[in-house]
Formats: sequence, C-alpha cells, structure tokens
Amino acid sequence: MPGRKKKTQISVYLDPDIMTMLVDYAARREQSQSMIAEAAIASFLSPDDAERREAVVAKRLDQIDRRMTRLERDMGISVETLAIFVRFWLATTPALPEPAAQAARAKAGERYEAFIAALGRRLAQGPKLRQEVSEDVGWTEYRK
Repeated sequence: MPGRKKKTQISVYLDPDIMTMLVDYAARREQSQSMIAEAAIASFLSPDDAERREAVVAKRLDQIDRRMTRLERDMGISVETLAIFVRFWLATTPALPEPAAQAARAKAGERYEAFIAALGRRLAQGPKLRQEVSEDVGWTEYRK
C-alpha cells in the first residue's frame, strides 16, 4: 500500500489482570489486541482527553440531575396523595362506638399483616402505581 507508514513495534509489560482485560475486550470487539492497545494509548496521550472526560462527567451529572428531579416529583406526588387520602378518610369515616372499636382494634393487626403482604407482592411484580397513574392521566388527556 503506497503512502502507508510502517508501524513501530514496542514491548510492553502488563499486569496479568490488565492483560486478561485486554484479551477479553479484544475478543468481544473482534479486534486485535494491538489495535485496542494503540487506541488506548492514543486516547491517554490525546490533549483533549481531559475535555472528553469532563464532557462524560457532565453528561452523567445531567442524567443524575434529571433522575433526582423525577424522584423529587414522584415523592411530592406520593406525599400529596397520602395527605389527600388521609384527609378524605378522616372526613368521611365516622368513629365507631366503643364495643365495635374494640373489635376493630383486635382485627387491626391481622388486616395490617394482610396489607404488608399485598404491598410486598405489588412491589415484587409491578407495575408501580405511579406508572399506572401516569398512563391513566396520559390516556385521559388522549381521549379528550
């Protein structure tokens, strides 16, 4: 091939763990170990390496920020939902007379255990309520 420069061969001593990583990476990419090592060295010596790393870090921080924003929104929705439910429940549920209240307290532990079991099943299988609410709200907006 005219115009192609001949590459210079070097000998490098690698830690066995690094060598294993190089062999595995080259095999996964179906590339030569030499090409992978050359690209890694070029990247390491590149003057814009710091800028690339900074861009990668900035991108990752943006992703984390978006996730935190969603978490804050979801937590706010959860707190407001619970507050509205408790207010509604307290406003609409009459107090029980004492004999019935005693029976209700006796049954409370059993009902609480059933609630915890149902919650565990729900969390294990999904979908999450917030997804269903988002889908329901989206569907309601779509139908209008």
